[in-house]
Parts: sequence; C-alpha cells; structure tokens
Amino acid sequence: MRYRVFTEDDFEALSTLDLTVQRHLEPGFDALPEREREGRLRTTLPSLRFYLRSEHSFVAEENGQVKGLMLAQSVWMGDRPIILVTACLLHPDLGEQTNETGAALLHAVIKSAYDAAVYEIHYAVTQQLQQAAEAEGSHVLGRYAVHHLGSRQQTAPGERFTGGGYTDAGRIS
Repeated sequence: MRYRVFTEDDFEALSTLDLTVQRHLEPGFDALPEREREGRLRTTLPSLRFYLRSEHSFVAEENGQVKGLMLAQSVWMGDRPIILVTACLLHPDLGEQTNETGAALLHAVIKSAYDAAVYEIHYAVTQQLQQAAEAEGSHVLGRYAVHHLGSRQQTAPGERFTGGGYTDAGRIS
C-alpha cells in the first residue's frame, strides 16, 4: 500500500470511493432523501479542492486503485493551530487491511502535522481508528457528537440521543 497526498487527478476515484463506502455503511443510501445523501458525501468538488490545499489529507493506493482517504485540515484554536481529521474513508474490500490502512493514514497526518510544527491532532475515534489511536498513544477526551439542524436531524447517521432538540434542552421553566 502506498500513502500520499492526493491530486486533482484523483478526484473521480475519491468520489467513487466515498460513494462505495456510503453504500456499504448504509445499504439503503440511494433511497435516502437527496439532502441526506449530499450531507454524507465528503468528496464534492469544492471539498476536495479545499482539502487538496490543506496538505494534511492523504490517500491509500494499491495497484493504482484508491483504497482509503483521510481528510484533515489545519484549524486555528485562538491560541494555537491543530489538525482536525474530518473523515476517514476505507474501502470495504480491504478486509484485514482495514485497521492497518486507517492507522497508516492517521500516521501520515501525524507526520505532516509535526512537519508543519502543529502538535495536536483531533479526530473521532471510530471503530476504524480505534487500534490506530491505541498504537499512536492518543488521549481520549470524551465522546464526539454532531448536531444537525433542520431535516438532517431526522436522517443523519450515528447513535441519536433521545432529547427532542433545543426546545427541550434549553427550556427554562
């Protein structure tokens, strides 16, 4: 497996990988509302152009085929920069190589951060990245949640808390 930054020549393969991963994670993906499908895909042309410039995003390639993608960006936290990993897409056919590929992509991001004098990398510890987090000696600071506004709140992936939304959580009696 070869790990490298991606180029514009990879855009089509990255979009295909993203769609393959989404269909694997959600067999009914194509039947989801259009807004939800668009919200789950991370490889739109504007997104890929943005991450191409970040210099912290990498692909895993085997025999000329893209098998993995990690999207990461530098974020200024007010007093220091961090690298924020926003997506890890690993091809379903990786099988036993899944954890190794995720770990290698994360390590590439860590190395690029260090080379840029950025000393914090933030990422969700997904099932795919659990072993990588352990191998790298990362610190787990809690759970990571995403709150979607509007109709995506009903269809977004992940475990959903049972609260009714802002009106319940923010209600003052």
